[in-house]
Amino acid sequence: MNPVRIADPADPRLDDYRSLTDVALRRAREPQGGLYMAESAKVIGRAVAAGHRPRSVLTQEKWLRAVSEALGETDPPVYVVDEALAERVTGIAIHRGPMAAMHRPAEPSLAEVVRDARLVLVLEDIVDHTNVGAAFRAAAGLGADAVLVTPRCGDPLYRRSVRVSMGTVFQVPWTRIGEWSAAAAELHAHGFELAALALDDGAVALDAYAAGRPPRVALMMGTEGDGLSRAALDAADSVVTIPMAGGVDSLNVASAAAVALWAMTRG
Repeated sequence: MNPVRIADPADPRLDDYRSLTDVALRRAREPQGGLYMAESAKVIGRAVAAGHRPRSVLTQEKWLRAVSEALGETDPPVYVVDEALAERVTGIAIHRGPMAAMHRPAEPSLAEVVRDARLVLVLEDIVDHTNVGAAFRAAAGLGADAVLVTPRCGDPLYRRSVRVSMGTVFQVPWTRIGEWSAAAAELHAHGFELAALALDDGAVALDAYAAGRPPRVALMMGTEGDGLSRAALDAADSVVTIPMAGGVDSLNVASAAAVALWAMTRG
């Protein structure tokens, strides 16, 4: 590792790290630019361990040893800046450690992702990146084989998603699917039953569904406000609900994903 110390905030080598709080800008810059941001030495290390390649690293002097350990055999440029310059460039106070601009891997096909899967989590149009990251962490910790995200779902590799997931977005196979008209047919062709988590008078209770679960299940989770779309519900083979108490009708989508995955894998 050969650290490069930078004192000029306008240095073009820092361009990947500019304005990290501007979500619209990052949505435009990161996927089209073929990169994503990994935040903290632990997350960088998990990304590298998953085979992802760092484009560069932004760090303060105090984190150089952790950066060296996280990078393993990779050797990207490592830019060392002071705290004030880092905040000026990124727009955030950096307390969690180094950041890395990572080369974004190509998304695999749906067929590749579900080939050996038995339990898949599907996130439909979930726009809050915190919820996306938390759902991935639940998927990794509770035994989902893969995660599928719809066209309008938040980016699992957006900085906040990666951070909230604690890097588990790198260990759970995932890809982005098309509209339900095509995606449902492809999942059915691979032998999956589509189970929609939703409120419905005719819904099956989660524990009852889990007790007789089909061999291959895709659990469908909807948006934070409205839940699953009409197209998703029409595509589903079953509607499943989590029995609630205390006058509460539903859970946060990431919490609901965790409960549903636990129920489906506990037996």
